[in-house]
Amino acid sequence: MNSFTKWVILAALILAALTCYSYGSSTGLFVFILIGALFELAFWFGIFSKKDKHSSS
Repeated sequence: MNSFTKWVILAALILAALTCYSYGSSTGLFVFILIGALFELAFWFGIFSKKDKHSSS
């Protein structure tokens, strides 16, 4: 996956998390806050994921 695609996906994840948090807090539906937390976790794992380094041995 190239760098641009990774950043677009990460931006979509954080936007989805913020949207779910906002909707969950305004309606009082806790399930949307949980979904937002899952999107945020996916975002942070995407930011700090290790790159695969293939050895030539």
